[in-house]
Amino acid sequence: MTDAKLWGGRFIDPPAAALERLSSSIHFDAALTPVDVLQSRAHVKELNRCGYVSDDDYTALDEALSAIAVEYATGTWTPAANDEDIHSAIERTLIERLGADVGGRIRTGRSRNDQVATDFRLYLLAAAGDIQAGIASLANTILDVAGLHTESVCAGFTHLQHAQPVTFGHELAKHAWALIRDLDRLHDWAVRTNVSPMGAGALAGNSLGLNPERIAKDLGFADIARNSIDAVSDRDFVAEFLFVTSMLGIHLSRIGEEICLWASSEFGWIRLHDSWSTGSSLMPQKRNPDVAELARGKAGRLIGSLVSVLTMLKGLPFGYNRDQQEDKEATFDAIATVLLVLPALEGLISSMTIDVEKLAASVAFGHSTATDIAEWLVRQGVAFREAHEIAGACVRTAEINGVDVSALTAEDLVAVDARLIGDAAQALSPIASVHARNSVSGPAPDAVRAQIAAARAAIEAKVSL
Repeated sequence: MTDAKLWGGRFIDPPAAALERLSSSIHFDAALTPVDVLQSRAHVKELNRCGYVSDDDYTALDEALSAIAVEYATGTWTPAANDEDIHSAIERTLIERLGADVGGRIRTGRSRNDQVATDFRLYLLAAAGDIQAGIASLANTILDVAGLHTESVCAGFTHLQHAQPVTFGHELAKHAWALIRDLDRLHDWAVRTNVSPMGAGALAGNSLGLNPERIAKDLGFADIARNSIDAVSDRDFVAEFLFVTSMLGIHLSRIGEEICLWASSEFGWIRLHDSWSTGSSLMPQKRNPDVAELARGKAGRLIGSLVSVLTMLKGLPFGYNRDQQEDKEATFDAIATVLLVLPALEGLISSMTIDVEKLAASVAFGHSTATDIAEWLVRQGVAFREAHEIAGACVRTAEINGVDVSALTAEDLVAVDARLIGDAAQALSPIASVHARNSVSGPAPDAVRAQIAAARAAIEAKVSL
């Protein structure tokens, strides 16, 4: 077998076994095979244009590279155990198949430094497209369910205390808007990432006249890096990608947390489908929201990947440093984690049963329409400071009577303040409260339906990188 290393001419003694084990990245960067082949084909094409590879050799190299990609996809080609990384594995294979004179030309004018930076950008751009599709699908599923409950009144919460009446559609749709921000972030990230480092070499480019712009165009990049040192040392795009996946993980975690609450006996707002629940090894009655809990738990893993890469980057000097090899495992894990959670959470949400009666019952306590009394008084010309005090006195009366504020009668209200006359009692109805809050972002049924339509349009606008 050809020596797989891409270096060593100035060394006499071979590397120590422990060094080789530490240095090797082939066990994880083999995942870059498709993009390394893509990048290598573009590079060989440029070598041919510039006269460093003959037409016949170009054809042989291009066909051999294409064959490696196909064989990798079908499992008939895999790197060898002694390959240091995917770049050396592919070069070794080319030399074995085409001979050193032809296969060895592929390294002309490039370094593993610009090679891996280019590969990783290509890989993450493709992965981001998969993640975008998963986010969009989950968001649309949430909106599907929300659309069925634009008139299902329920308690809204702040501080985990009953706050004001909303609709369950309004509650669900809020998660879609968080996911839309994740789509926005991925879209913006892609613009900054869509830059080719190829041509930067190890850090100072090359003197062979290769054209980075042509290579970038062949690879589908929108632009080239403008400083060769920055091109090989920049991993902002990795850290930013991991921030986006971490933020997404937090949003998925918050969805999971609410599902856990809604599915609890204390809430009883939803019932999870058998196919998306688990049981207990001891207690036969249990229906556990494991999908939601795992979505919540995986957020810590995603945040850990971000912190790992940020910590690795924080003190690096000048150009490329081997520390940067540590960016891949964390990122591969983040991608796998996100793509694991998104469809599971979507299945859970699409299949859950919502108890509309329990939703309605949740606004029968907690005094959630007290603010409506204050706002009714404001419409009569009372300053809000005073109106707030009067509404608070209504709550006090309700508590003394052992009822929710919405159960106070017209007589009860007038006894609190003589100005609470006429239709003041009607303002205490949770349904009236929801319908009255019909601003663009409010919980009124028509407003929520408009929000859902706007959300779907926003998703469609962001689904392509």
